[in-house]
Amino acid sequence: MITVIANLKGGSGKSTVLFNLALWLKEQGEHVTTFDLDPQGTLSDVAEVRKDEQFEELDVLTDINELYHCFDKNILIDVGASNMQDMKKAISKADRVLIPVSPSQPDLWATQRFLKIVKECVPDNKALELLAFVNRADTNKIVRESDETEEALNGIKSIKVLPYRLCQRTMFRRTLSEGMSINEIAPNSKSAKEFNMLASALYVELA
Repeated sequence: MITVIANLKGGSGKSTVLFNLALWLKEQGEHVTTFDLDPQGTLSDVAEVRKDEQFEELDVLTDINELYHCFDKNILIDVGASNMQDMKKAISKADRVLIPVSPSQPDLWATQRFLKIVKECVPDNKALELLAFVNRADTNKIVRESDETEEALNGIKSIKVLPYRLCQRTMFRRTLSEGMSINEIAPNSKSAKEFNMLASALYVELA
């Protein structure tokens, strides 16, 4: 299963999601191969932090060509719009694309443009699953922007919207700075509960 986590909009939180998802798979006893194709190198940096802190290492590949020789059961790819060539290659090989969408109109516009790029990369006869979810949602229930973003996503016929949001929480930022998964840092937190629900929806067979 090749899962590409991507969007055109910077700051969507894709590296944070991928890092935690890779470690969640390891927590389930699964082997996982990760690719960092984003020039920012966030995933590579946090893997180094993890190594320096002597936690179980997370192997990160940075060459798209290695994907053609990788047959692992679980492959996760982090790629940004600044590396459009590799993004298109990764999408063309993917089984599914996971799209984190922050609650704002610009993020919705970026998502719609991204879906057009995806369509250009995938042959009509290939079944590619497109999944989206609201990331960095506001924790204040009075604020309607997260609800409105999810409603707008549900209006896009080509994607499936996962009803599991990740909120804008400091705990998720700590996972990158400390090189630890949300379950390692705070297993009983709201952040961990949110993430585990999302991960379980993505990997139903492991839940």
